[in-house]
Amino acid sequence: MKTSSLTVKDKKKEKQTEIEKIWALFKDTNDQDARDKLILQYSPLVKYVAGRVSANLPPNVEKADLISYGIFGLIDAIEKYDLTRNIKFETYAIARVKGAIIDELRALDWVPRSVRHHSRLLEKAYVELENKLRRVPTDEEVAEELEITVTELQSWLTKISYTSVAALEDVWISGGEKDEKLSLIDTVEDVNAVNPSEVFEVSEMKNILASAIDYLPEREKIVVALYYYEGLTLREIGEVLGVTESRVSQLHTKAIIRLKAKLRIAKPSVSN
Repeated sequence: MKTSSLTVKDKKKEKQTEIEKIWALFKDTNDQDARDKLILQYSPLVKYVAGRVSANLPPNVEKADLISYGIFGLIDAIEKYDLTRNIKFETYAIARVKGAIIDELRALDWVPRSVRHHSRLLEKAYVELENKLRRVPTDEEVAEELEITVTELQSWLTKISYTSVAALEDVWISGGEKDEKLSLIDTVEDVNAVNPSEVFEVSEMKNILASAIDYLPEREKIVVALYYYEGLTLREIGEVLGVTESRVSQLHTKAIIRLKAKLRIAKPSVSN
């Protein structure tokens, strides 16, 4: 058994060494065969990310399409990956692949205008009510503010949940131009090129985001923790909480809307 264990370790080490050689060849010579080998090596990452993203999308969005969008993100990650940085490629690539999928979905804009309009109204209602009440508003108070019933509010949340594919990456905005967004990979420190102002800004944004999450009602906080930190699916979270997947989706959507509203209030203090 000990000999077998060593053999497995040796094979893994040989495989890792081979991958490192392929990386070096590609980065040194831009060899396209090496690039293709890297694409094949890491293609399972695309399937993994596409599966996670598809869990929040309507049935009419094909997973195969998401995979094809993600492949472009993988290629971009391979070409831009810096071997000298102390970051695992898988960590870097997942953010790039997910970003490519989300960008393509946004470009297609499969969400009806009415749903986008309702999302904006909800964000505005949460901002105004939280400023006025100095606490998290209830569903009844939000519905009253929007002059709709609680049932209609639940329907809005269910439809808006299909648009929440960007998760927390959407609310990490660095300020300035519209497309200046902070992805998870951007928060990793580069020990070779530290920019103090950027490090401070990222630290402030992380503190604000942490405070905003802590401000959430307990169930929404649990959904955020289980979904983003523990990697559970909405169905699995529903089993933990003893509610339906649809209800978890609504809780997730409310959490994201509350976070956006909270960060919108806090944003001017970051930019000063």
